[in-house]
Amino acid sequence: MVVLPPASTEEAFTAIGRDERALRPGAERLCRLLGVNADGLTRFPAGSRPVYTAGELVLKLFPPVTTWPDYRIEAQVLAAVAGQLPALTPQVHASGEHDGWGYVLMSRLPGVPLDIAWGRVSALDRDRLAAQLGETIAALHQMPPPVIKDWWPADWPSFVSRQRAQCVREQRELGLPAVWADQIPEFLAAVALPAGPPVLLHTEVMREHLLVSEGPGGAWRLTGLIDFEPAMRGEREYEFVGVGVFVAECDARFLTGTLTSYGYDRDQLGADLRRRLLAWGILHRYSNLRWWMQRLPEPSRSTLDALADRWFATS
Repeated sequence: MVVLPPASTEEAFTAIGRDERALRPGAERLCRLLGVNADGLTRFPAGSRPVYTAGELVLKLFPPVTTWPDYRIEAQVLAAVAGQLPALTPQVHASGEHDGWGYVLMSRLPGVPLDIAWGRVSALDRDRLAAQLGETIAALHQMPPPVIKDWWPADWPSFVSRQRAQCVREQRELGLPAVWADQIPEFLAAVALPAGPPVLLHTEVMREHLLVSEGPGGAWRLTGLIDFEPAMRGEREYEFVGVGVFVAECDARFLTGTLTSYGYDRDQLGADLRRRLLAWGILHRYSNLRWWMQRLPEPSRSTLDALADRWFATS
């Protein structure tokens, strides 16, 4: 019997995660069990999880690595947001476990990832996309989070406290130079972070997870938001770390358009907000300042204040 290979640790999954000879037979068998034609099964080249397309459907596999989010989060959050956002989200057709792996079978959305289309999108269309993104995030945050058993973290303030306690060590382990890591404790102590009611967070709004389509006259529009696997419940401003670092990428006009469309007044887009967003970036679940520094423009000075002004610039 063809089965998906065991991968209960990160090391085991790293060893087989890109090995189609190990994964594809099990993925094809799962498709057949779900009533999906696997003849044209094609794997998406990007992403940390094995994700396949079969016609108008997408099959996403979740290895049984206990330290990673599991399939239930994506399946139940997608069910909760279905039809509730200005941008489309995938419709769940089936979800469950097979050979120890989790899976979600969902609809494939129209459009191409924004990271692929970005260079072809005009300044005017980027303004339109920023506004649509802000409206979509606002609608997401207005929704009551679904009830999901054992959804991590159960307590947002405790999560923030743990991140504060370990962030310097983690950033050093990721290779952040001391000139930056040594500034973190004083910087975080000086930034007052809000503690509002937790909202439903996507947490990884990035160009790769935004689908766009070119309409009549060449105008681009936001057609989809995907990859809700790392969704959490928490402070709303945490969401804009991904928007700043992975969508705007220091484009002050784009970030301004997103934030004002979301609901911020222009007089709220000053230094205090920029420092809060960098603080949330330092505390982010997947924070990696060294890697971010390699992909984003350098600040004018080697200070976290200058980094906040550069990465989360607004116009």
